Amino acid sequence: MKSRVIMTILVVSLSSLHSNLSHAFQPPKVESFQFTPNDLDLTSVETKVDFELVVSHPSGVENISTLLTLTNANGDTLVTYLTRSDNPINFSLSKVTFKGMLIVPRNIATGVYNLKAAEIRNNSSAGYQYSTDIIQPGKIRNLPGAESGLLIRNGGDLNLNYDTFVGPTYEGYRAPIFLDTLNYNSSKVPVWKVGETFDPSKYYELRVPTLQLRVESKTISTCSTDGSLLKLIKEGTCSFIVFTNKSKDYIKKESNQTVTISSARAKPQLTMQAIPDQNIKNIPKSIEIFRVYTAAQGWIFPTSATPRVCVANGFYVNLIGGGTCELIFQTSETSEYLASDLYKVNFEVVRDAQTISFSPPATVNLSAKTLALSATASSGGVITYQTTSTGICSITGSTLNLLKGGNCAITATQAGTATLAPISTTATVMIAGSIVPTKKTISCVKGNKTKKVSGTNPKCPKGYKIKR
Repeated sequence: MKSRVIMTILVVSLSSLHSNLSHAFQPPKVESFQFTPNDLDLTSVETKVDFELVVSHPSGVENISTLLTLTNANGDTLVTYLTRSDNPINFSLSKVTFKGMLIVPRNIATGVYNLKAAEIRNNSSAGYQYSTDIIQPGKIRNLPGAESGLLIRNGGDLNLNYDTFVGPTYEGYRAPIFLDTLNYNSSKVPVWKVGETFDPSKYYELRVPTLQLRVESKTISTCSTDGSLLKLIKEGTCSFIVFTNKSKDYIKKESNQTVTISSARAKPQLTMQAIPDQNIKNIPKSIEIFRVYTAAQGWIFPTSATPRVCVANGFYVNLIGGGTCELIFQTSETSEYLASDLYKVNFEVVRDAQTISFSPPATVNLSAKTLALSATASSGGVITYQTTSTGICSITGSTLNLLKGGNCAITATQAGTATLAPISTTATVMIAGSIVPTKKTISCVKGNKTKKVSGTNPKCPKGYKIKR
């Protein structure tokens, strides 16, 4: 029993030691870093900013204060001290709050002032001493270029000097900031030719979603703009500005460009030749076709619009079934030429003929209500039936439904196969007679009285209702 007690004490001691070690040799932890307000206007009544920094360590905190520095992109600096708030000071206190304040001068430059507090050290009574890194607040807003830090405005204007867009990506130029998006792609090259349109959004990347990318022409005789797109009017020099307008947050940003506009792109004209009809015999087989050449692209190879009949393969066409083979020729768009029109060349791969036999009765009486249809094709293939005499007759599968008197036109069709041509034939059946109205009888009641009424559409007399 005694040995069990010793083992239990040993386990508890080891557990306690592990817990102590997990907290040992750790720098102080920044619990929070806040300041109010975080967006300040120099024209407001009060320009005071309050700061609060909370730091913790199991052995306590050594610092009595820490230096806080606020710096903008131009190097303008504001400083103040954050002093611990416990009074009297307790160096073994595990969580310490540092507070401070700053009166922002009204003549200071606007912009984003990033905060940095000097390192905080733990109490050396722990037998070791570490310090935090330089302390900075985390992200506090969704404003590109000013996600953290103190915003100082004047009359509502922040005047943030930030690259609200990057680019361009053409002519081998790459902006210093690369974005992994579809539009920001150096493989896209604008065409500087008469009649073309330049869209800045394809070559510049907007980094502030709340702003709009705009374009302005400085040479309106050669290139004009509606503010969003640049239209290339005639040959010569085109100078333009891509920009985002000034806003409450950002200054105006612009990119000046000058390009040379050359003559308009031409649309290649292709010369087609006829391809004679082909026989279905010995398919699959390959035939050689005419060749098309242009200065814009060189040899032009067709594509097939009917892959069940034919497949294009360079200067050859592989025939794989009967029917109409349609080949399409077109050049691609390049920096010097427009894409050509679509050119289509058709020819037939003539399938073997088949016959069909369909002889329904010339006359049928309406009273029969239906008529079974029967037709046969020389191929033995399935026959389908259709009618255009709607209202007089209808077809369900191979059954003709007789609806009323008149002439009913029926078409029997065999769809054909890859080697057999489709075939159809039409016959007319005259539907004679008329439908005899069907009489029925209903029982009508009124109190304890019952009356039977007969007819094609019987109704109860006034004051009576149908007996259920």
